[in-house]
Amino acid sequence: MRFTLPSGPPLTFKARLHDARTAIVIGRLLGLAMVVCFATGVLSHYLQHPPGWLADRLPSRPYWGYRLTQGLHVASGIAAVPLLSAKLWAVYPRLFAWPPVRSLRHALERISVAVLVAAALFELFTGLLNTFQWYPWPFDFVPVHYAVAWLLLGSLLLHLAVQWPAIRDHFTRRSPGTMSLPEADGPDRRQLLVGVTAAVGAVTLTTVGQSVTALGALDLFAPRSPSHGVQGLPVNRTAAAARVTEASLAGWRLTVTGPRPYTLTLDELRAMPQHEVTLPIACVEGWSKSAHWTGVRVRDLLERAGGGPRSRARVTSLEEAGAYRVMEMCL
Repeated sequence: MRFTLPSGPPLTFKARLHDARTAIVIGRLLGLAMVVCFATGVLSHYLQHPPGWLADRLPSRPYWGYRLTQGLHVASGIAAVPLLSAKLWAVYPRLFAWPPVRSLRHALERISVAVLVAAALFELFTGLLNTFQWYPWPFDFVPVHYAVAWLLLGSLLLHLAVQWPAIRDHFTRRSPGTMSLPEADGPDRRQLLVGVTAAVGAVTLTTVGQSVTALGALDLFAPRSPSHGVQGLPVNRTAAAARVTEASLAGWRLTVTGPRPYTLTLDELRAMPQHEVTLPIACVEGWSKSAHWTGVRVRDLLERAGGGPRSRARVTSLEEAGAYRVMEMCL
């Protein structure tokens, strides 16, 4: 018995607007969202896990900087969801191109596209679930999400290089490739792009309120609301969830080690000079809120222990377990 492959394509697509112009216009917006998301994500990663040579060079000012960058990170990531969906809709007939592989170059091109799509879906899916602090996978989110971000960037640059002739020919309304498309498709394409833009605006406006408190009234679908919480602040983990109980606070002492180590009780801390300041609390999940803080400055505690202007400290919390139970900071 002999089997032969059919000579024609298994599927024929006759729908309009699955063309290069539609894909490129949507791709420009998607590319912008991905670049913003990548840049702010890498900055956040280095701020949280700085290499030794960079630890003392990362800026700590302006104080609202992390609030801005992580707001942009989550907002651009959420905006990329409808953009990626529209982009895949515009190009999906090419997934069924026949024959599936025409040459070595064509095979490499299809593999690069597969890596690009897989990496983009992975980043958006895991990043979105991270904003809800839900991790249904067996790997550590932070290093894997960071590594795949670089894979996404590399595959995106490779895709742009391979597709540059088509991008150049369809980049503007007056480009040769755009002019060769059926003129009757123009109005429908514009309506499609308006719809995609409206979808991006809708998901952004209804979630960005978790970072931009002025838009809090529109915060309908974001995982966090800046106004919730006992103190009007959202929290990632309550004292009960962190297993900080009254028993663990009994007899608590603050121990500060250094050239002149010492310990303090809670009453002794209260007796020290107190300072008040209004600063934002910002989280990598995208939410932020300005709050009024009162207490003893860390700088005063370190100076008492003999720490200089550029001292570094390791802070251990009462939380029994967790990725951020221990934090390193520098003055």
